[in-house]
Amino acid sequence: MKVAISGKGGVGKTTLSAMLSGVLALDSRRVIAIDADPDANLASALGVPDDTQVVPLAEMHDMIAERTGAADQPGGYFQLNPRVDDIPDEYALKIGNIRMLALGGVAQGGGGCVCPATAIVKALLVHLIIGRDDILIMDMEAGLEHLGRATAQSMDALIVVVNPDRWSIQTARRVRDLAGDLGMQKVFAVANRLGIPGQDAGTETQAQLEHIQTTLGDVPLIGSLPMDPRLGEGALRIAPDGSFEPTKALTAHKETIENVIKELRSRV
Repeated sequence: MKVAISGKGGVGKTTLSAMLSGVLALDSRRVIAIDADPDANLASALGVPDDTQVVPLAEMHDMIAERTGAADQPGGYFQLNPRVDDIPDEYALKIGNIRMLALGGVAQGGGGCVCPATAIVKALLVHLIIGRDDILIMDMEAGLEHLGRATAQSMDALIVVVNPDRWSIQTARRVRDLAGDLGMQKVFAVANRLGIPGQDAGTETQAQLEHIQTTLGDVPLIGSLPMDPRLGEGALRIAPDGSFEPTKALTAHKETIENVIKELRSRV
């Protein structure tokens, strides 16, 4: 199962990505978790200590230069199909049976040629999506810039995380349209931060769900999470010996995440 997760900034994409990865890992599945958001927080949500440095793939300059045959400078020739099959095992951060990689942002004008780094990222995504049988969870930014048409069409599903506010829903609709332009056929939504803090969810949550589903139109809503401050804890806690366990947040919402996974499997 290869799943990309997108939505407006701050809606909880990283939280959902971490919880999906955590539930699957706790079920002894092999998971590759990709942080494709330049504002990378997936490692923290998976329990990686803040003082642990996570080097984005695009900033591994020595490896990029070696694999592409370029010195990462303007006008240089480089390989468009560099070797990437060992990157998940050799360069990923290991969290139990999760392999986590941050892709990193792309430097802009004046920062030197970024083509070799882009070649590595694109080749890696093709390999992860088409060449491996691990479960892939990709935490995207609001757009789908890291996915080309070929890789997008090979993804099993796109989940758009949405809050009840209209800006979040507008972004979700734009992401849906962009996914359609790229040929992604399976687009779903998960609602997050439903209800009113400190109040019984009940009627308000149901009204929010109905509003979201009506506004999203033909995008199926396959799960929902309430307003819960514990979700800020992330999904996993890592012990000094390298073992991991679910946070209170994941324990509280594990059944919901399992149902999202079941919905995905039944629809893709």
